[in-house]
This record gives sequence, structure tokens and C-alpha cells, in this order.
Amino acid sequence: MSTPMPDVPPSVLVVDDEIQIRRFLRTGFELDGFAVQEAETGAEALRAATLRPSDLVILDLGLPDVDGAEVLERLRAWSGVPLIVLSVRGSEAEKVRLLELGADDYVVKPFGMAELLARAHSAMRRQLRTARGEPVVRFGPLAIDFTARAVFLNETRLTLTPKEYRLLQILAQHSGNVVTHQFLLREVWGNEHVDDTHYLRIFVRKLRRKIEADPTQPRILLTELGVGYRLASNETSPAATPAGATGNGSTRITTQ
Repeated sequence: MSTPMPDVPPSVLVVDDEIQIRRFLRTGFELDGFAVQEAETGAEALRAATLRPSDLVILDLGLPDVDGAEVLERLRAWSGVPLIVLSVRGSEAEKVRLLELGADDYVVKPFGMAELLARAHSAMRRQLRTARGEPVVRFGPLAIDFTARAVFLNETRLTLTPKEYRLLQILAQHSGNVVTHQFLLREVWGNEHVDDTHYLRIFVRKLRRKIEADPTQPRILLTELGVGYRLASNETSPAATPAGATGNGSTRITTQ
């Protein structure tokens, strides 16, 4: 009789030059069941990602040898590992740039560990759904059947236009992660419309009328101001992760 193999914990590569931040993140991820490896520089991060690939990368931008954006760009040349950027740089233009370079998400310091873990699990689930080709995804009362190209709210099928469905489909494929205006416009309307953000506002408003209990207080299709939109997973919805939530009510990372 063979002995069952133990479950292998998910692994995360934490890239930050400040030891106190790495300790904070190591503690939080280990308590959540992750195996953690650390890197202090961009060169160490790329070497670790090559020799011991992780299931997730947490990448700070302010590294001593190269900018974290360069690490992201070089990593994305060969790896699709879920990656979340940490930074004190909170400008909308910077967020858009990094998301366009291939980051799955962006968390601005200070942040709570509960928020980061929720976004980490969301990014990992999205990659797993993509790899498995799961035909149906659910967001509370909303269900999207990719095979049938059908959308259901509380088991009732909704009537969507082709562009409404395509917009919702792209957001669902990146659920829990922000999708930039430019990416959505390219995918739904084409390259010639990447600056026509009013198209998005109109269609998002129409979608919310169909999928939200209260379109003026959206809980499913969320706005990332100046950046794009996010289809909330249960863990990253406002109900699950209130603004300022930390998971234990006190632990926040505030170091620059």
C-alpha cells in the first residue's frame, strides 16, 4: 500500500531590499501556508525565479541594483508567474505602466497583510483557471459560462450585447485583478480606440445596471480610478476586504 504524498505548499518569492519588510511578508505568507524564498536585489530575484520557480512573486520597485519595473519586464519575457508589485509610488500613470508591462496587480504602501493575501490568492486562482480552461466562473450571484457564452444572475440568464459580453469576459478572465482602460479598449474595440475611454464608461454603466443589485454602489464590477476596472472575487470585494483592513486589526506595513 503506497503512502500518500503530502500536499506541497504554494511558494512565493519576496523581492525587497528592506529586511524588515521581508520579515513582515515572510511571517504573513508562512502563516497562510506558503513556502517563502527571499531576494534582496533584482539580480537575486531573476536568479531565484530561474533556478527555483515560485507560484507567486511579490516585487518591490525600489531595488538597489535595478528598478523593479526592469525585473518585471525581464521576467515577463519568459514567465507568466502571478506577480504583484509593491511600491510607495501611487500615481495612476505608474500603475498603468506596470500593469501594461505584465504585473497582475499593484499594492501601494502602506498596506495590510489581509489585502495582499487576498490579491495574491486571486492572482493565483486566475492563472489556475486559465491553465485548466474552466468553463464557468462565479462571482457571488453572477456566473459566466465561457463555453455557452452565457451570463447568469441568480440563475436567470441575462441578455447582453456582444460587446457587453466581451467586456465582461475579459474582466472575468482577470477576476480580482485590475485591467487597464487601454487593454480593455484594445481587446473590445481595437487599437484605433485605445483613447476612447468614454466607450468604457458607457458600457460599464450598462453592465452594472444588469449585474449589480445597486448600480450606484457596485459590488462586482469595481472601478480603479484613473487605471481601469476590476471584477471582484469574493476575497477582494469591498465586503471581504474593507478599506484599511489588515486581517488582525493592527498589522500594517508602512516602511518606505
